[in-house]
Amino acid sequence: MLVREIMTTEVVSVLPGSTVKEATRALDAHRVTALPVIDRAGRLVGVVSEADVLRDLVPHDRRATEIPMALSGAPVQLRVTDVMTHLPLSVDPDDDVARAVDFLVDTQVKSLPVVQHDRVVGMLSRSDVIAVLARQDTLIEAEVDEILRAAGVECVATVTDGIVRLESVARPEDLRIARVIAGAVPGVIGVAAKE
Repeated sequence: MLVREIMTTEVVSVLPGSTVKEATRALDAHRVTALPVIDRAGRLVGVVSEADVLRDLVPHDRRATEIPMALSGAPVQLRVTDVMTHLPLSVDPDDDVARAVDFLVDTQVKSLPVVQHDRVVGMLSRSDVIAVLARQDTLIEAEVDEILRAAGVECVATVTDGIVRLESVARPEDLRIARVIAGAVPGVIGVAAKE
């Protein structure tokens, strides 16, 4: 499965000079965990996440301590460039989703910008991958059947818990083709064949 097949293509972004409050509003309004930060030319220069805007921005409530604390210093209006990650991880639309998932599970990153020719063309989040993995077996099976039929491959495909079982393959050479086709369908986690 390729990143382009499951990424979110309607990307909400912010500029480095945007206020942190503007970024916070965008994160909340669009129900996303991170926003790509782009320059005026549309190039990726960073990522601002929920963690970035939360860090040090929630003041302590003076009522929570026995001795009231005074808020110190003048208020500062932070900009996105002050809190964003300046060297973000990103993936290409033609990258394997498994590679992107490695980033998503081995780091604290929950969303990755998808960049092609220096432009952000999408975002891939953990929830995008979960949505594909949660896809109903009946929908996966229907898509596998449709693609096999269009490719002229005669076999029976059944799907249980994301695993495609190929049976009754008409010609031996069709089995290899059927495995490749079935394995590329979003939501498929394995392919087994009865030879």
